[in-house]
Amino acid sequence: MSNRVAVYRKEHFNAAHRLHNPDWDEATNDRVFGKCNNPNYHGHNYELVLKVTGEPDAVTGYVMDMKVLSDIVQEHVIERFDHKNLNEDTVEFKNLNPTAENIAIVIYKILRKIIEPEFDLQVRLYETERNFVDYPAN
Repeated sequence: MSNRVAVYRKEHFNAAHRLHNPDWDEATNDRVFGKCNNPNYHGHNYELVLKVTGEPDAVTGYVMDMKVLSDIVQEHVIERFDHKNLNEDTVEFKNLNPTAENIAIVIYKILRKIIEPEFDLQVRLYETERNFVDYPAN
């Protein structure tokens, strides 16, 4: 039996966005995205939960030091997206609709390059208390 353990770190950030497909007319955008297509944008208080799975280190007993994980997230995610208009202020969403699904995928790709490949990584992003996504979906 494996000694793999999942550890979790919760962070948060605030950001504005607009869900909009520039290839569609306004009526189609309004029908598909509703209030989320507001041309003046709207914001969310995102809750980000990271799940890192691996074997605890024989010396420290940690799968991953949560302070190190928090520092990585602060530097590479929070500083990049917090209090930003995702459509206007970020490179990642200039041509990518900033849905919760796409935001989670982008965050995963950013962190996957940094967190050691021996660890499994999952991103859970809460857009509201009742709406959240997991990537990858396991």
